[in-house]
Amino acid sequence: VQLVESGGGLVQPGGSLRLSCVASGSGFENYAIGWFRQAPGMGREGVSCISIDPTTNYADSVKGRFTISRDNAKYTVYLQMNSLEPEDKAVYYCAADPSGVETMQEGYYESWGQGTQVTVSS
Repeated sequence: VQLVESGGGLVQPGGSLRLSCVASGSGFENYAIGWFRQAPGMGREGVSCISIDPTTNYADSVKGRFTISRDNAKYTVYLQMNSLEPEDKAVYYCAADPSGVETMQEGYYESWGQGTQVTVSS
């Protein structure tokens, strides 16, 4: 499966963005999808993931602010990001995990998108 992210941009602190991860190829409904981010000079970290059930999981830093969802009919996973903070600035990537289980361990993920930039600044 191939993935393409979109929806990034510049937003003020406290604002919202919705990222989309659109998949092409067969079997999307059998993949867990994760969102990861990489800030300048930092390693990549898991943000959220959704299994095929769908069960969701979130990093502590985004709980209560971000919501992940999937629409299998549209081959799309969304990441709704509210109450954005300057610390959320990063390149956001989605990735596909063929095991189907919600995990934010990168080793499970086989396909990665190219990333979309999120900047939070006044």
